[in-house]
Amino acid sequence: MRAAGRAAWARVWDRVAASDPGLLRLTAGLRTVASIALTLAVLSLLDASVPHLVAGAMSAMVSTFAIREKQRAQQALTLALGLPVALTSVSLSALLNSRVVAGDVFFVLLIFGAVYSRRFGDRGTALGLIGFQIYFLSLFIGATVSALPRLYGVIGVAFVCSALVRFALVPETPTGTLDRLRRAFRARFAQLVTAQLALLDAGPDDMEKALTDVREGTARLHETALLIQGRLEDGTSDETVARLVQRRIADAEVAAERLGLLLLTARSAERGHTLTLHLPGAPVPAGDLLTGRDETTDTLRRDLEALRLLVLRPSGSDAGTALAHVRNRLLGYREEENLPPASDAVQDVFRGIGEAGRAVLGLRIAVDGPQDESEDTPATTRSREELDAEDVAIAGSEEAEDAERTGLRRPTTRAAVQVAVGSSLAIVGGEFLSSQRWYWAVLTCWIVFLNTSSTGEILVKGYRRLLGTVLGVVAGIGLAGLVGHHTWTAFALVLLFIFAMFYTAPLSYTLMSFFVTAMLGLLYTLLHTYSASVLVLRVEETALGAACGVVAAALVLPVHTDRRTNELLGTVLARLTDVTEAAVDQLSGGAAAELLDKARDLDQALADLSASTQPLTHPITPLRARRDTARYVVALLETCAYHARYLAATAELLPTHPSIAADPRLREAGRRIVHNIGVIGAHVADGDEDGAGGIETGPSIASLLRPGTPGTPRYGRVTDRVLRHLQRLDEAVVGLARPLDVPVAVPAK
Repeated sequence: MRAAGRAAWARVWDRVAASDPGLLRLTAGLRTVASIALTLAVLSLLDASVPHLVAGAMSAMVSTFAIREKQRAQQALTLALGLPVALTSVSLSALLNSRVVAGDVFFVLLIFGAVYSRRFGDRGTALGLIGFQIYFLSLFIGATVSALPRLYGVIGVAFVCSALVRFALVPETPTGTLDRLRRAFRARFAQLVTAQLALLDAGPDDMEKALTDVREGTARLHETALLIQGRLEDGTSDETVARLVQRRIADAEVAAERLGLLLLTARSAERGHTLTLHLPGAPVPAGDLLTGRDETTDTLRRDLEALRLLVLRPSGSDAGTALAHVRNRLLGYREEENLPPASDAVQDVFRGIGEAGRAVLGLRIAVDGPQDESEDTPATTRSREELDAEDVAIAGSEEAEDAERTGLRRPTTRAAVQVAVGSSLAIVGGEFLSSQRWYWAVLTCWIVFLNTSSTGEILVKGYRRLLGTVLGVVAGIGLAGLVGHHTWTAFALVLLFIFAMFYTAPLSYTLMSFFVTAMLGLLYTLLHTYSASVLVLRVEETALGAACGVVAAALVLPVHTDRRTNELLGTVLARLTDVTEAAVDQLSGGAAAELLDKARDLDQALADLSASTQPLTHPITPLRARRDTARYVVALLETCAYHARYLAATAELLPTHPSIAADPRLREAGRRIVHNIGVIGAHVADGDEDGAGGIETGPSIASLLRPGTPGTPRYGRVTDRVLRHLQRLDEAVVGLARPLDVPVAVPAK
């Protein structure tokens, strides 16, 4: 009974870990709520008034969420520096409260400085955020000079409680976060295998849903891999360990994605295309080669279940022959052992399961250390030897950073000027709406500029904030009537909404805005300033602030969405060129390159591009053709990135893997791909349709090697697989020409 309960709890925990990688949202919400709760408890023991309780709660919230450094020592220093910044901010606000013009001018200057300070990294961002939010807090509670001594004490208590929660009650270490992210990766890997099982068993009516689940599972696994890569250096003991874990994560991601593609190919009567796994709404491949359930299909289902078991197996559960037998059977498929009689496409799925099993073994060794080898078969031993040889070959190096932009071309400077202008407009307009609540318009203008880079992104964020605010006003009116003046009930609901705000922030900005506005309705109730007209005024101020932000972004040093996406598209193409060229060169016998770092840079650039296209792909956009084009281009680039990751992972194996040998003929096969990427990049950057010569087309990549020519040696299975990925990459790159209006050169006859 107890064992069943533990198993059920483990399954629930795996689901939570998969939905919230690294438990980052849960930890952020709990830490913020705990800081506020502890601050309220201490202040209540000191008989603080309700306005001071509100000030303490908001100060604790700001001092908690503003700190973003990963190392504890850096967090402590930033928190220590934040206290004098907060005290200075509240003092200036109280002093300037009665001087309207001087106060407004200083507020605009403070906003400019808070945004400009982002150029100094996480610490500059945190101190700027603390300065702005505490100034806003003083306006919210109506701070006066005579009340400053008490406010100093309240803010000091809030910062001390925040530090106590951060470093003692809800601690977070880079190592612990990375460990949780690895568990999330394992859980999402298992969820993807479950979705692939559903794809195997899906009937004609269920294929579309099954394919959607595989597509979403693949994207979530990639998201978790990016999170892990961003925290490796801080969360591991040294650079070599970081690179080892990075390598194993990349191997597992490629193996899982490839397995999904092989299953899709085995299910359909036509060749499965990687684009199908990356383009939402892509048509389901026609035909079905697995309509009849036979012994081979049952074996395939059994082995996918076995792979899922290996992925989910907790560390330290290696004892016993059952799991060892499962592991050995799957790894044997890599050596062509016990492959069932079936079509080539189905046998490829079994080989893909074997490669995924090897990736799981490598990741487990990298994370948990040496494993029990007593039950190893020769195939398993060979896999371990390959992994050991790869581990020895891993060495670290650093790459030079790109030159930073200067002056008004620097994003932080441009954003600071824009938000200062927008805030000035919001102050003037807000004063017309309300001489007491004008700062809500300024707050909205400030917020819509956070983590945005183009006019389109600001427009979408402003729309989402306005929608969430309207819904939150409705909820706030209802809650205020229910809670009345029950102080601690209201504070309990405030804590609940703050947790929900932080937990949902990465998922939905509209939901976050809803919880913020509902919480503010309760705070107004506590301050005895609540009325339905106040909440309606908040909607008006929010709309005004969003409009001022959009106007400033459109007229002052504007960065149009097209320009921003073109810049990021150029970066993605440059990174794709780096990975492809280096991987093909190494596979052709060239010098070793830092392929994993290049692949990570490509993934990050693609993630930035995908985020920047949200204004183009948003459901409310009236430009349907542009929306479809943007989705198609991003899907094609994700396809290219998958094949480039595979080439990079295979090239990294070259020095140590006995079945992979350099093939100089691959260099010619990759030349056309690199040339075509360069042509597209030049067209995106300059709009030059003639200077680069157009996209080259011609015979397939495989035919370029002419394996049938007398005297030319045939290539092996691994090289054949490399060729297939090169072929798919070539097709995807050529496919980019049409939506981007790049000319295609007519092949010479």
